[in-house]
Amino acid sequence: MPVPVLLTGRSVRLEPLAMRHAEALARAGGADRSAYAFTPVPDGLESALDYIARALTDQAAGRCLPFALVSTADDRVIGSTRFLELDYWRGPLVWPPVPGTPHGDPLTAVPDAAEIGNTWISGDARGTGINSEAKLLMLRHAFESWGVRRITLRADARNTRSRIAIERLGATCEGVRRAHSRGLDGAVRDTAFYSILDEEWPTVRDIIELRLSAPRRVPGLRDLLPA
Repeated sequence: MPVPVLLTGRSVRLEPLAMRHAEALARAGGADRSAYAFTPVPDGLESALDYIARALTDQAAGRCLPFALVSTADDRVIGSTRFLELDYWRGPLVWPPVPGTPHGDPLTAVPDAAEIGNTWISGDARGTGINSEAKLLMLRHAFESWGVRRITLRADARNTRSRIAIERLGATCEGVRRAHSRGLDGAVRDTAFYSILDEEWPTVRDIIELRLSAPRRVPGLRDLLPA
């Protein structure tokens, strides 16, 4: 399984998620609950402790690699994200395949495909470029350090804001899976799936870097829409 890693950019730092982040994560998640209509976000300290414990359990089982998002301007925790759905394609061909099972030493294995998800940021960090830079850092690590063949991103099909953000990264929509799972509101939801392939990464990287180099606008009403 991939080892925890620290990823640092100009405006955001991705720290391996740990229990020490609980209080700050609770503050970030409690700032504006109206922004999380489709995204599971901890509400209060007990919820944050449970959120982190579950993430670390999944990490220990090799199912994800979670991060705390930290603003470099003031060292403030502003959200969380993670790699998940780690898949391994190296070694002897086994049929039927066993997803998430690496060949060889699991402590040194790196995935051939993964998903970026479970991402949320506090309301005051929206429209600042932090989310885009966090995605750039994760994508760069996945494609240039791990050497993955594909990164998947997905969103509740009703979540227009997240879908627009994913598409602006340069990801390709693979379609919408109907009645895919139960949504955060309890309704059966459709899920929009996106992907970025290794051969597409240089173009996607250029798109994100160009966006990050552009002057930032002042967050307005659009930034207050649900994530």
